[in-house]
Amino acid sequence: MSREPGSRSRWSTALVSLFGGPFGGFLWIGAGRAAIVWLIVVSLATIAVCYVGLPVLPGTDLAWLADFAGLGLAALSAAIVVPFARRSRPDKWYAHGLWVLVLVLLTPYGAALAIRTFLFQPFSMPSGSMEPTLQVGDYFFASKYAYGYGRYSVPFGPLPVDGRVLGSPPRRGDVVVFRSRSDPETDYVKRIVGLPGDRIQMIDGRLYINRVPVELEDLGDYATEDIRLARLQRETLPEGVSYLVIDNDVSSPGDDA
Repeated sequence: MSREPGSRSRWSTALVSLFGGPFGGFLWIGAGRAAIVWLIVVSLATIAVCYVGLPVLPGTDLAWLADFAGLGLAALSAAIVVPFARRSRPDKWYAHGLWVLVLVLLTPYGAALAIRTFLFQPFSMPSGSMEPTLQVGDYFFASKYAYGYGRYSVPFGPLPVDGRVLGSPPRRGDVVVFRSRSDPETDYVKRIVGLPGDRIQMIDGRLYINRVPVELEDLGDYATEDIRLARLQRETLPEGVSYLVIDNDVSSPGDDA
């Protein structure tokens, strides 16, 4: 069946959608509202994945999925947009080829930059200091708004602000990513166990907060390729927040501090 006069052909729509995704495809056929709706849906889905994560079956190798993900997404993009090609008219300014290219290149990056600046930022765990909560090489997202926004909330340099905007105090048990004033280029990942005014001590390998020992439950042996002799334990903070820690059988200077 031939296309209606003034509409894009299915072949050109499919080609643009293959390389520019549904966002570019909808722009190409002049469906600006559909393009914006698609961009919002993708952004919300990204936020949902940050909160919930992707379902993964234990022992399942998903490497094959990554190999075909690009081709599958391209084909899906074309399948989503092509049925709308004959219903729309490319008479808008953004439906011209150059503007489609510019918007496809800039808009997703702008949305990603906004999400990274105001909502979430991805990190990779560089060391085993947070085991077993975070393993070496784990990828995770940190909430940018949990404690408000400060000088280093934006990616490309410090903001000219003092303190924090829309700030809220941290809580015991939170896992935080921060930079120290002495080394502002390095990201540190730690768990908060003490608040301003608290006295924090380690006595014989046990955490004390204001001279009171934190509740500790032994869960048995723990071993990995790098850790041979250790015990898995559960610490419970005064507010009821609990988490797993590792106690090495070999004593270290950090056992008494």
